[in-house]
Amino acid sequence: QVQLVESGGGSVQAGGSLRLSCTASGRTFNNYAVGWFRQAPGKERQFVAVINLRGSNTYYLDSVKGRFTISGDNAKNTVYLQMNSLKSEDTAVYYCAARSYSSVFVSSPTSYDYWGPGTQVTVSS
Repeated sequence: QVQLVESGGGSVQAGGSLRLSCTASGRTFNNYAVGWFRQAPGKERQFVAVINLRGSNTYYLDSVKGRFTISGDNAKNTVYLQMNSLKSEDTAVYYCAARSYSSVFVSSPTSYDYWGPGTQVTVSS
């Protein structure tokens, strides 16, 4: 079992930055793909970014490319999401999720087995 906890959410003005952290317990991230998802009011849960720590591959939602960066620290068993140039459209609850390692990129929320409780990100314009 993997237990995930997010931190770093908050309120920021448009153009500002936040760094989200996802820390795991129970198992290391070495054998998992770890992703960030978000869900805004009235919207479906949406893929944001994922990192495959075994192969160090990353993938991003098109609308966050160039603004968001996902990274991992294996020693701390933590994955980060650095969010720059934030927009009002980024406002959502952000969730960390994990699934067993696969060489195939998967973005569907239903394919991820473990989830954190989420952290609110609010961007004001």
